[in-house]
Formats: sequence, C-alpha cells, structure tokens
Amino acid sequence: MSSVKPLDPPQDISQEIAFPPGDLFSNEPPLESELHLRQILLLLQSLEWFWNARQDFYACGNLTIYYSPNQRKSEQFRGPDFFVVLGVERKPRKSWVVWQEDGKYPNLIIEILSSSTTKTDRGLKKQIYQDIFRTPDYFWFDPDSLEFQGFHLVDGEYQDLQPNANGQLWSQQLQLYLGVHNSKLRWFDGENQLLFMPEEVARQEQQQREQAEQQLAETETLLARYRERFGELPEQ
Repeated sequence: MSSVKPLDPPQDISQEIAFPPGDLFSNEPPLESELHLRQILLLLQSLEWFWNARQDFYACGNLTIYYSPNQRKSEQFRGPDFFVVLGVERKPRKSWVVWQEDGKYPNLIIEILSSSTTKTDRGLKKQIYQDIFRTPDYFWFDPDSLEFQGFHLVDGEYQDLQPNANGQLWSQQLQLYLGVHNSKLRWFDGENQLLFMPEEVARQEQQQREQAEQQLAETETLLARYRERFGELPEQ
C-alpha cells in the first residue's frame, strides 16, 4: 500500500482552516526543451480544436496545481506538463487552485519525461496523482526515446493500460485514444482518426483546394483539345 495519506476533501477541512486566496499565479519552471514545449502545445491545441463547441472543461500545460489547505505556496503543489479537468467552466486561469474549483482535481494528466524528471514522474508524482489527486487517467511520454505508458485508477490503484492493435492507449475520461504519430504524442478519436491541429486543418483544406483547381485545369485542357479536334460539344 502507498505511504502517502490522501487529504481530506476540501469541504471537510474548510471549517477548520481559512483558505488562501484563489488568485495565485502559476510557479512552474521553464520547460525542459523545445520538444517539450511543442509537444504540450500539440496536445492542447488539437484537443481544444476538437472540443471547440464544448465549454465544460479546462486543459492546460505547465501550470501549477495548488492543493495545500495551508496558506503556503511552498507546499503541496505540483505542475503537471499537461492536464485536463472535466465539468468546469472553460476560461483562462493563472493557476489551478483546488479549493477554488469545488475541490476538483484533474481527470487526466500527462507528463513529458526528461532526464531530470523521469524518476519523479514515474515515482513521486505517480504516487501523488494516485493517492491524493485520485486522477483517473495518467500517462507519460518521452519525446526522445518515444517511451509511452498509461495507467487507469482502479480501486484506488493505478493499473497499466494495454495498447490496442495500433499501439494506442484509451483514456476512459476523455473517450479518446493517445498514441505516437510521427514521433509525437497525439490524440485519436474512437474511430482511430487523428485529431488535427488548426494549422493542419487549414493545410489540408488548402491542399484540397489546390487539388480541385488542378483537376479543373486538367479538365479544361482536355476540353480545349477536344474542341480543336471535334468542335464544340453537342448540346444536351
């Protein structure tokens, strides 16, 4: 059994402790590398694009989660590389302050591994996310080695997720797959279709327009050749 003792729910301890204000700023260090930054943005922007019509979630990266019942920013806080909270208002936040969010913790957390964080992400953070946060879905991904692993909370303990035939892992909370695509961690829907970034959608639409224009030009060239040999097309 874990040695970390879960905190009492905020509603139970609020009668004993005066909570600090909720307008605390995030206190996270700079990201490890450009790979980490681009990976977080990829996860965030593609999910927000896919859920564009939804207003009942919050997703962010490299943002501090404050969960201490004491008025100290120096204790009981963590900064996941990427997390999603469901059932909350979709709006900008300076940080995630649990006692100002009806006691809500992330439904999903993803850590991007690096040489300096791997031990903590696999050990202490995993234990905190399991025993205190009770976050149902936890994943980690190494952008260098492409190591990818996921867990789902079952009876208070993280159980390894098993990949599908495409090597993807299912997030029960988000009802989406996570998988490695072109050396990046990407979202896939229930039909295994890739969730695109906005610029990928724009690029795809541009390619479709160019293909349509090319097909039209080829058709007009064929018609011109036909007219040169046989005259105008017969009227219908």
